[in-house]
Amino acid sequence: MDIKISLNDEDLNHFRRAMEQARTRNAGLSAAEICAHATALLEKVRSRRVPDFVSDRMRHLVSLTAMVQDAAWNLDGEDKARVLAALSYFSEPHDDIPDSVPVFGFLDDAIMIELVMRELRHELEAYEEFCVYRASDAGGSGVTRDEWLAQRREELMDRMRRRRASLGGSYAGTRPFSLFTAGG
Repeated sequence: MDIKISLNDEDLNHFRRAMEQARTRNAGLSAAEICAHATALLEKVRSRRVPDFVSDRMRHLVSLTAMVQDAAWNLDGEDKARVLAALSYFSEPHDDIPDSVPVFGFLDDAIMIELVMRELRHELEAYEEFCVYRASDAGGSGVTRDEWLAQRREELMDRMRRRRASLGGSYAGTRPFSLFTAGG
């Protein structure tokens, strides 16, 4: 059975306030402590039978904590602060629906993860690409974030050049307009 949950602006504001309150209350926690709390929540979820909706979202919590703890990714500055702010919600011992409530106990956590995933989608996509690259033969086990970024930059530049070269042909028998070549 599928059940659709729609959140209106008031609902979203509720989650926004809950996130802000968690961030404020947990401001004194270190990155390691915030990740430990998130990991403890994951362990609680794993020890119980939960709906697929919840377990699917909890897998993303694993990625978020890994992103913060991965020395090779070396997330820092504002990016790290954003991820830790999101994870701080999961450091809260009490949330809207007590975790002990059968079936629905982790629903509020799963909804918050869904909202966090939408907010941090670019960070997560980049980290997941990095993990795939690192695990591949090209990446090796000792690749750093800077090395990965340099490799990705080269790949993107090469793709850009190939696309530009493929457009060097004709459009209906005429050369394409170019600001950089005479007669274009």
